[in-house]
Amino acid sequence: MKLPRRQFLHLAAGAAVSPAISRLASAQAYPARPVRLVVGFAAGSSTDILARLIGQWLSERLGQQFLVDNRPGASGNLGAESVAKASPDGYTLLMVAPPYAINATFYDKLNYNFIRDFAPVAGVVRVSNVLVVNPSVPVKSVPELIEFARANPVSFASAGIGTVSHLAGELFKGMARINMVHVAYRGDGPAMTDLIGGHVQIAFATMTTSIEYIRSGKLRPLGVTAGTVSPTLPEVPTLGAFVPGYEASSWFGVAAPNGTPAAIVGALNKEINDGLADARLTERLTASMGGTVLSGSAAYFGKLVAEETEKWRKVIRAANIKAE
Repeated sequence: MKLPRRQFLHLAAGAAVSPAISRLASAQAYPARPVRLVVGFAAGSSTDILARLIGQWLSERLGQQFLVDNRPGASGNLGAESVAKASPDGYTLLMVAPPYAINATFYDKLNYNFIRDFAPVAGVVRVSNVLVVNPSVPVKSVPELIEFARANPVSFASAGIGTVSHLAGELFKGMARINMVHVAYRGDGPAMTDLIGGHVQIAFATMTTSIEYIRSGKLRPLGVTAGTVSPTLPEVPTLGAFVPGYEASSWFGVAAPNGTPAAIVGALNKEINDGLADARLTERLTASMGGTVLSGSAAYFGKLVAEETEKWRKVIRAANIKAE
C-alpha cells in the first residue's frame, strides 16, 4: 500500500521520536528491576567493599536490588569491557577505581575506551597512600629522605608494575629529582613483608595494609600522598608540603555506559550524594578505607577521572613503564 506523502512523514516523525519518549518513560520509572553493579576485581578487594556499601544504600533508597557482580581479570579490564558493551539503560553500572585511569595508557590495546565509553555518575571516596620507611633508614622526614636518596641507593616496593603504589613512587621520584630502584611484588602483602624485613627501604603503601605496622612502630610514616592530611594519620604531613604539586591518591566512584539517559545519571548521582551526606554510611565508607568522601556532581567526577587519566599517562610515558 502506498502511503500519501503527508501521512508517511507523520509516521516517520513519530518513529523518530518514539525512542526518545521510551527512554524518558524508562528513566522516570527507574529502576523497575534489579541493577548490576559490576566490580572488575575479586570479592574482598577495596573496590568490592565499597561497591557493596553503595549497592546496599541504593537498594534501600530506590526499592530495587543493586547486585554486585564481580568480574575480575586483566587488572579490571574484563569487567569494564562488559559494562562498556552493555545497554545504556542504567541497569548495568561499573564501580570505577584508579586502575582504569592507568590502564588507558598502560595497555596498548583495549576493547574499550575508558573516557569515551563511560558516563561518570558520582564519586564515592578518596583514599590516600602513605610513604613509609623501614625504621633502619636514617630519615624522619620527607626532606631528609630526599637528601638521603641523592647520596645513597634507595629501593621502593610496590604491589606490582602499573599499580598505584608503583606510579605514586615514580611520580615522587620524578618530581623530587631523585633516583630510586623499583621492586615489584605480587600484591601488597609480600611488599609489606619485605619492607618490614629490611629487604627494601620504602613504599608508597595503601593505608589499609600499612596502618597497623605504623601503629606498632614497624614502619615509619613520612607523608601521605593525597593533597590533604588523612584523618587516619592526622599528624603525618602531605608529600605535597615538601614537593609542591605532588598528589597521588586513589579514588572510587560509579560510572555507566555512555549514552545512559541524563535523568537516570542524575537520579543515581543524587542518591549517592545523599548517602555521602549520611553519617552512618560515611562512617562505614571511611572506616573501611581510611579515606574521605568524594561528593559532587557527575561532571565534577568526570573531570577528576579525565585529569587522573592524563596524569598517569604522563608518568607512564616518562618512566617508560610497560605491562609484563
